[in-house]
Amino acid sequence: MKNLKLYLFVSLLGAISITSCKKDEDDSPTTPTTPETTYSTSVIKDGSGNIVETIITVEDFGKGTGTITWNRANTYVLNGMVFVNSGQTLTIEEGTVIKGQSGQGENASALIVARGAKINADGTSTNPIIFTSEADQIRRKADDSGFENSGNLTPSTNGLWGGLIILGNAVLNSSPGESAVEGIPTNESRGLYGGNNDLDNSGSLKYISIRHGGTDIGAGNEINGLTLGGVGSATEIDFVEIIANADDGVEFFGGTARIKHLISTNVGDDAIDYDEGWRGFVQFALVYQPSDRGGEHDGGTDPEDGTPYATPVFANVTSIGKGMASGKRALTFRDNAGGLYWNSIFTEWGKGVDVEDLGSGEHAMARLNAGDLQFSQNILWNCANNQLNEQIVDNNGNDLWMHANVVNNQMTDPMFSNVLYPQATEAASAIWPSGLDAWFTQTNYKGAFNPNMSDAWHESWTLTAQTVIQ
Repeated sequence: MKNLKLYLFVSLLGAISITSCKKDEDDSPTTPTTPETTYSTSVIKDGSGNIVETIITVEDFGKGTGTITWNRANTYVLNGMVFVNSGQTLTIEEGTVIKGQSGQGENASALIVARGAKINADGTSTNPIIFTSEADQIRRKADDSGFENSGNLTPSTNGLWGGLIILGNAVLNSSPGESAVEGIPTNESRGLYGGNNDLDNSGSLKYISIRHGGTDIGAGNEINGLTLGGVGSATEIDFVEIIANADDGVEFFGGTARIKHLISTNVGDDAIDYDEGWRGFVQFALVYQPSDRGGEHDGGTDPEDGTPYATPVFANVTSIGKGMASGKRALTFRDNAGGLYWNSIFTEWGKGVDVEDLGSGEHAMARLNAGDLQFSQNILWNCANNQLNEQIVDNNGNDLWMHANVVNNQMTDPMFSNVLYPQATEAASAIWPSGLDAWFTQTNYKGAFNPNMSDAWHESWTLTAQTVIQ
């Protein structure tokens, strides 16, 4: 990165032009320059001279965003990689739209919350915070009553910008205990994550929709929709959608991050990925995955048998694949991965769940045998052509359905009503393990949604509800 300087400016590009609107330079307000930041603001007006959009383009030359509030009266455009530096807090008001410019490699646009920094981005179900591409025409209405233009991009258009990356000080199982996050140049120290504080707090994300990201940063390596590197359990993450990302939907690198109400749809790689000893929680998750796996779960990298082991807990997941012809797998556990899946539904997958068995040493089968990996109280349907001996297997094809830590699963039709609400008797019941963390909400049903359709938590704020699941 260049010398410490933060320059924020606005440029109106043809891709942002709005029908019946025009730029009026004479009336463009300018925020005074300070030693840390420079703001230059332009407005778009309609034919009657009314301001319909104020755009602030953000470019980071080293000093980060500063401690600042981004408000919904503006549209913020990321020009390149923009950091929230250690010691800074970025607050984003409900209903704010943040867009990333196109660009690849080191020119990719992304928002990165560094170790020691915080983001407080708390949207609502009626006013979510939207991260999307600059090519997306969505914006706030001039009267602040909601969003104008629901977006001109299809729900499968991906790779147009980077994504949201949050880095923290929680423990990894890789050596030397801190890593450079993928997607950021290795000479950028603000891209490091990992430490010794599993209770680390990077702020809060609520009602966040991350759309059309995953630009290529080189050699076929894309940015995830949401990356959580060494993020601690005190970080509050609830109601997050990742849709149409070219790479993974969400990826956890170590740490203890927890998410409730997660949606990962139409992503180009895995819906949910983890590595480096992640030990967090996920509850109420919808995976709708026409491309690759529902979950790619790795325990460690260097070394693969590093401790602490990856032992996250998943509950109430609804995971929907593209069907038998796709040949894609619901879940893969490898590289010494543990983890527990409880009260979840997997359907329409070409293959079921597989567990890596290397025959000896530390590997995912060793975690299954030790009880660090469990798969219980779940429903599988239309996975592996409903062949019972292919639902849960090792990488050699051996049937694990009767393993001591694979118990009380059913191969039965969940009988979805309105696409997502299971009506089967087996889905309208749940058993919970003793000693489960109080963070979890104990339900009386399997899957992400209550069969009585009383909790349509995905509606009103997600692009998935508008365009994919109807």
